[in-house]
Order: sequence, then C-alpha cells, then structure tokens
Amino acid sequence: MRTARDVRVLRLHGDRFLVVGCDSCGGIGPKRLDKVRVSGRVVGKFTARVALMEVLSTGATPVCLAAAMSVQPGPVGDHILKGIEEEVKTLNLSSRPVITSSSEKNFPVDQTGLGVTVVGTVTSSKVKIGCSLAGDIAVSIGLPVVGEEVLVAEKKKLIADLKDLQKLLRERLIHEVIPVGSKGILHEANTIADDSKLSFTPEGDLEIETDRSAGPATVLVATLPGMRLHVLRRTTSKPVSVIGHLRSTKGWP
Repeated sequence: MRTARDVRVLRLHGDRFLVVGCDSCGGIGPKRLDKVRVSGRVVGKFTARVALMEVLSTGATPVCLAAAMSVQPGPVGDHILKGIEEEVKTLNLSSRPVITSSSEKNFPVDQTGLGVTVVGTVTSSKVKIGCSLAGDIAVSIGLPVVGEEVLVAEKKKLIADLKDLQKLLRERLIHEVIPVGSKGILHEANTIADDSKLSFTPEGDLEIETDRSAGPATVLVATLPGMRLHVLRRTTSKPVSVIGHLRSTKGWP
C-alpha cells in the first residue's frame, strides 16, 4: 500500500498488512559528548513513543519492538530499555508487543545513539490511511517542542502522548491521525491530504508554529468533521488548534 507517511505498509496475505515504523535518536542522553543531557530512561521512552505512534496511527496493532542501542548494556543500555518498557506498558492492549534489543559490547561509547523499530499488523477494514474527506477540518493536538523543552512541556501536559492517540482512535471522533516530527505540522497535514487525494488549505494567522519541529512527536494532526470539534476538545486536555481545511482537488467541497 502506498502512503506518504513515514511507515512502510506491506501486504501479508488476504486482507492483512504489515506496518513498519521507526525512529532514531542521537546526541541525546547521559553520555559525555551528548548535546542534550537526559537520562537513558527518557531517551528510551520518547524514541519508543515516536515509533509506536507511527504504527498505531495507521490502525495497526504493534506486535514487536526492536531497540538498536549504540551504548554499552549497562548502565545506560539498561536505563534505555526501562524507558522503552515503561512506554509500552502505557498502551491499552490485550497483548503487549515483544521487545528485542542489541547494544555495543566491544567498544566504549561517549555519545548516546538509539534506533527503535516497531512492527504491527492490521486488516484492510481497519487501516486508517487515506480516510480523510473533503470538507474535514485539520486540527493539531499538543504543542511543537524539541530538545530540553520536551520534558518541561510534558510536565505541564502540553504535548501529545500515546494515551491521547489511543483515545482519538477508540472514540472514533476522527477520520485520520498522524504524529508530527521534525518536519513540522504543515508537512504532516499535507501528508494526510496527499494520501486522501485532497488538498490542504491552512488557516491564516495561526498562533501555533506549523513549520517548527515537534521533536519526539509532541503533536498529533487529526482530520474530522467540523461539527465534532467541540467533542474533541472535551476529549483531551492538551492544546487543540484548527490549522486548516481539506478540499477536493476538483473544487469545493
């Protein structure tokens, strides 16, 4: 299945698809040469969150998570795995994805690096790609922050997380949702529009920065009928902004 999203969707057999998403993190951690100093637990938590969001947002259920750590097994590697495991536990799933990992055991490392890959499965009837409709509004949930700002914003409940994403999918308020990363809100809004063969028209004079990096997926972009906006605002305590509208490439609506 073709998509402009940062995932790969591969047909397995019949109506079942494999969805693969990944994220990486470098120069962030407790090591001597890291540019942003945080614990290994924080590195694991947020890197896993991004990859999990990428897969979950397509409607898929994660079945496996692989962590490639360019640090020694202990203590930083152990702390990274703890953060990953904590993030996975926040998922409201009947069966948690299996976690596998590898670390650097041959050489000392002075800078933290991590790659996380998540594999999930979904049936064609549950795929949430290309589901947006002409006339939908596009909204952002959470604020775009990066680096040291992320931890402060999380404490203030200003950024999106896995619980927000699962609630949106479970409540069926939206047509489609996508996490925002380093390319910014506007890029992901256009990605949703492209997959649905629509065009995205941004709102004017937005207070939120639509071209700023959202770091470890601190923002979700969702599409929904305008009449459901008030219900969405009641569903989440995170900042919600209408960022634009989806239109038919053949004219309105």
